[in-house]
Amino acid sequence: MHSAVRSLALACSLLTIAVADSFAETADVIYHGGDVVTIDDRNPTAEAVAIKDGKIIAVGKKADVLKLKGENTKIIDLDGKTLLPGFVDGHGHCMYVGVQAASANLLAPPDHTVKDIADLQAELKKWAAGATAKKFQLILGFGYDDAQLKEQRHPTRHELDEVSQDLPVLIIHQSSHLAAMNTKALELAGITADTKNPPGGVIRREKDGKTPDGVLEETAFMMAAVKVLPKMGEAELDSLGVAGQRLYAANGYTFAQEGRSNAVLDKTWMRLAEGKKMLIDVASYPDLTFSDTPFGIDTPWYSKAMKNGYRIAGVKLSFDGSPQGKTAFLSQPYFIPPHGQQSNFRGYPTVPAEEVNRKVALCYEKGWQFLAHCNGDAAGDMMIGAVKDARAKLGKGKDRRDVMIHCQTVREDQLDAMQEYGLFPSMFGMHCFYWGDWHRDSVLGAERAERISPARSALRRGMIFSQHHDAPVALPSAIRILASVVTRRTRSGDILGAGQCIDVNAALKSLTLWAAYQHYEEANRGSIEVGKLADFVVLDKNPHRVPISELEDLKVLETIKEGKAIYNAR
Repeated sequence: MHSAVRSLALACSLLTIAVADSFAETADVIYHGGDVVTIDDRNPTAEAVAIKDGKIIAVGKKADVLKLKGENTKIIDLDGKTLLPGFVDGHGHCMYVGVQAASANLLAPPDHTVKDIADLQAELKKWAAGATAKKFQLILGFGYDDAQLKEQRHPTRHELDEVSQDLPVLIIHQSSHLAAMNTKALELAGITADTKNPPGGVIRREKDGKTPDGVLEETAFMMAAVKVLPKMGEAELDSLGVAGQRLYAANGYTFAQEGRSNAVLDKTWMRLAEGKKMLIDVASYPDLTFSDTPFGIDTPWYSKAMKNGYRIAGVKLSFDGSPQGKTAFLSQPYFIPPHGQQSNFRGYPTVPAEEVNRKVALCYEKGWQFLAHCNGDAAGDMMIGAVKDARAKLGKGKDRRDVMIHCQTVREDQLDAMQEYGLFPSMFGMHCFYWGDWHRDSVLGAERAERISPARSALRRGMIFSQHHDAPVALPSAIRILASVVTRRTRSGDILGAGQCIDVNAALKSLTLWAAYQHYEEANRGSIEVGKLADFVVLDKNPHRVPISELEDLKVLETIKEGKAIYNAR
């Protein structure tokens, strides 16, 4: 049995000790009248659940649980709906979801309506007429995807100049690894024909090989965005944090991740937590890329215990870019190389190997959990090699749960190494829906595309993993993840790698209990068991009782955090 599975089993056993005593209590709320999917292998379904003071005090037969009914107990009839544990974010960026909500929506169907560059321009012009653009003197869009545009390319600066020549226009690619700017924005960023590519980034050029065409990759985009984006005050930042939480809650999440934070973001979360304005729980991972002492890691907020719904949980490292943006670092060339690259182009690392080794060793020295962004398998080699070296020099460490984020092209031999070193995979399985066709036809070719996000391969080894949305790269939809990893159906209707499909039970665990384990939270959340937080999501139907082709149609009706409804669609 995998060590993670043993740890989960032990935690579950300890929790059951409290069951007998729980019936001496009087419940605040009792849920009944629907399917209760517990994600507890010892007790997978139940008829009723009782909670008190925000925690679960009984799970079982309706007749038994109703014995906890008191004079003031609220009895809630689920009316045939399904109660599950609240979803736990394997990887996402909660604050940036708020930014997405405040930007022009450039997503393609089915999430929005942008199908070509003309649609994109129209959305930007419409947003430019609003109060936000006028207040900040900026036109900001999020979510365009060259893979989904009719033109199959990025918009140029000239096309964005058609939106505005007076205001800067910045549109962020759905991967969040690239962006496009108009001429005004490039001027504000100080990017000219003489500007060299920064380490770990690319400024794409026009046919003359010198003039920027408006598209910026990786660090080039990040450095430019800092100069173009407006400075916001505390009230504005707080509103983004609240907006991000609300969208997470509307999708059934009770635990979110700030998967690559900085001082501005963490100060905002601290302020919201201190002001008791947290709707859900948020675990933050400050970026270790540019500093050995990222903000907040030396404060009491760095803890395994939540404080008013927030904590700093570890640090984030990024080793490469985006496969759909063709900046991920692969061991084999891209099927069709991106604009301006040769046929042997494999992408590139965002940091050199020696720095990867040094940063990982630092995490072992300090005892920090780290998340490592590895989309390409060559980036995965860098992470695995750095962990091997750190362990040889510094020892295994106690209960380390270091996470490979995305694992898009992770190989079978790499999964063997990850299992050996206890590295936790957090997979981006919904890529099969959003970019599966693009991976097959342009990024990887059919053979390699069949294996993206190889969850079944991990299960065959007895490994557990989380599945994530990487919001705002995709909407924070656990339902879309569930449908994608069970069916592996693409936008076109193709099934991409049927051999890597997983069943509904494993998929739900990857969105709840296994994701909780990733965050050292398995004793607090992830399943409906006595002693855990009363964090629930109510769905219109039971995922186990619908055809897998209908999983994508499931609806989140209500989200409950510690016994209190924080979202209600009914």
